[in-house]
Amino acid sequence: MSVSWWVWAVLMLAVAAMLAVDLFMHRDNHVVGFREAAAWSGIWIAAGLLFGVILWAWQGGEVAGTYYAGYLIEKALSIDNVFVFALIFSYFAVPAAYQHKVLFWGVVGALAFRLVFIFVGAELLETFFWTAYLFGAFLIYTGYKMAFRHGEESPPDRNPVVRLVRRVIPTDPDYHGDRFFTRVDGRRLATLLFVVLITIEASDLIFAIDSVAAILAITTSTFIVWTANAFAILGLRSLYFCLAGLLRRFVHLHYGLAVLLAFAGVKLILSETPVGKLPIPVTLGVIVVTIAVSIAWSLRSTRDGSRDQEVSRADDPTDPPTAVSLRG
Repeated sequence: MSVSWWVWAVLMLAVAAMLAVDLFMHRDNHVVGFREAAAWSGIWIAAGLLFGVILWAWQGGEVAGTYYAGYLIEKALSIDNVFVFALIFSYFAVPAAYQHKVLFWGVVGALAFRLVFIFVGAELLETFFWTAYLFGAFLIYTGYKMAFRHGEESPPDRNPVVRLVRRVIPTDPDYHGDRFFTRVDGRRLATLLFVVLITIEASDLIFAIDSVAAILAITTSTFIVWTANAFAILGLRSLYFCLAGLLRRFVHLHYGLAVLLAFAGVKLILSETPVGKLPIPVTLGVIVVTIAVSIAWSLRSTRDGSRDQEVSRADDPTDPPTAVSLRG
């Protein structure tokens, strides 16, 4: 699918405008409640679905179906991002009023990372056919890790990127309102909130590799891959505030996400064999059924409350535990 430069320009301006509106609506750093998050989630989902309708009218059903398949995969994988964000916010005890600001700039970074990965990945797949086998094997291995090694997270402040930043940039171990930088005794220091932002960006960098590779298994059209990523990522902040308190109910969701990654890997490998690319309706069907089954299985397993009588304070974004110290 070839797209003119002005279409890209209009798309970028539209994304920038949506980000600006979101930033303006949350300029007062208030605590985002469930109703507000649900309303914004509805707006972002509606925008993503509407763009698919526009594609349908402009380029036809096959292109729109490809977009929807990529959008659903990214949306499903973004739920796993929410798990990690909840862990990071709990670990660093980020005040609820500042969480949206961190996620906002985290999303901006995520969009930039994905744009780079998309163009590099698509170019590799178009130029070297054997990269499809490498990406496919990577996705299958990632799916295996997610299914059988889920929950083996290391403390966020041990992330090598975070440790490097703390070594390079002088850091104050406290929060200073919603500021990423402050001055203490005349010295300009990064605040704990900046460290949290770097932790979010570092974790999303890993997620970006998985999600972009998964959508490239569906199509190598950079426009489709980028728009599917962008519209799914734009609603990530609202999704976090909707789901953060319910994450413990999604006890089997990681199996569904693992299946999707493995399926994307197999699909990518098959595309370079006589089998060729699987039809879009088949891809959409597998994605929808897998997500629905894993969520239904999770909710059924936790409906009696035996696995989670009460959501712990650590899972509630509005009530974080004591802040972790960065000293030492």
